[in-house]
Amino acid sequence: MGSSLRVPGFAPLAGSYALNELGDNFGIVALAVLVLDETGSALGTAALFLAAKFLPALVAPAMVAALDRRPVGRVLPVFYVVEAAAFAALALVAGSFWLPAVLVLGFVDGLVALTARGLSRGAVATTLQPAGLLREGNALLNVAFAVTSAGGPALAGLVVSAGGPALALWIDAGSFLAVAVLLAAYRRVLPVPAPAERREPWSTRVRDGIRYVRRHPVAGRLVGGEALAIVFFTIAVPIDVVYAKETLDAGDLGFGLLLASWGVGILLGSAIFARARSWPVATLVLLSTAAIGAGYGGMALAPGLAVACLASVVGGTGNGVQWVAVMTALQESVHDDYQARAAGLLESAAAAMPGVGFVVGGVIAWAADPRVAFLVAAFGVLLLTLAWARKPLVHEPAAA
Repeated sequence: MGSSLRVPGFAPLAGSYALNELGDNFGIVALAVLVLDETGSALGTAALFLAAKFLPALVAPAMVAALDRRPVGRVLPVFYVVEAAAFAALALVAGSFWLPAVLVLGFVDGLVALTARGLSRGAVATTLQPAGLLREGNALLNVAFAVTSAGGPALAGLVVSAGGPALALWIDAGSFLAVAVLLAAYRRVLPVPAPAERREPWSTRVRDGIRYVRRHPVAGRLVGGEALAIVFFTIAVPIDVVYAKETLDAGDLGFGLLLASWGVGILLGSAIFARARSWPVATLVLLSTAAIGAGYGGMALAPGLAVACLASVVGGTGNGVQWVAVMTALQESVHDDYQARAAGLLESAAAAMPGVGFVVGGVIAWAADPRVAFLVAAFGVLLLTLAWARKPLVHEPAAA
């Protein structure tokens, strides 16, 4: 993976992407605690996640399409300054809480973060593909994602418990300002899109990007399939605690061990993707997706906590490979002109679809049993794996 860092422009992109993920996880924990403390209602935190995660996913693809022909060395620093300002404003609002202001600022932050991820992914592909190091670079980003996904919430919990949500939000604002400075300092080595043959209206670029992905022999299947997969992947999230404490009768410790087992699997999966450079990326997509389905199937049938934790490791290992393998397959298949727009659609699907999965999982667990919800998740994931296996999942990019 270190070889990718020697490609001019990739190191600052990787650093900004990792810090964006860390700040996003850090900030959402601080905001969730703030909203729950001030409102005392689960509806308040649900509104926060709707405003900061789901709604931005509906708008971000259009933002990416409007900006993907502009130099990322100019656009991304501005975005991170806006994100720093949003968190600074949230820190001020924490002192005189007003929920509508928090929701609006949360939406702004979510929109900027998603758009920045889409533009960053497009820039990464443009930077690394000519050097033949896209797989290595994505492996590095995947490790950073795994570490920040675990470390961000844990660090936020420590800061919030020690100094309150406002302190955490100020720290987050400072981190995004540091990212803006980093990218501005390296703007000369960041990729610059090739000049467009003709200027297109913003709405035309949005429609063109969606049409390109939909009609592409691979990209449409990857984005649409991953959106559906994420619904099945997240069915189990709201019922994990019920499954551990009531179905397995494992108590709070059992719940913690179950989540830790999945986290161990994610770290293993990240290491596997980093080492499996000779494996076709399509094979990694299929095997990792099937592993998640197998993990959920094992949890559905587990007689006790030990077997459930082993199945959780299997599922987490697939989780640690699956997303980055799908993203890599998409980047290897689409033309450079559509890299940011295709990645933006995939990132937005990843942000929006968990809400659907949470609702489906909660309804199944309420109407039947957590084991049934795990079985539905396993069956859906394995069916998707079979559907993906019918046709190639990587396509040689043609002319734009």
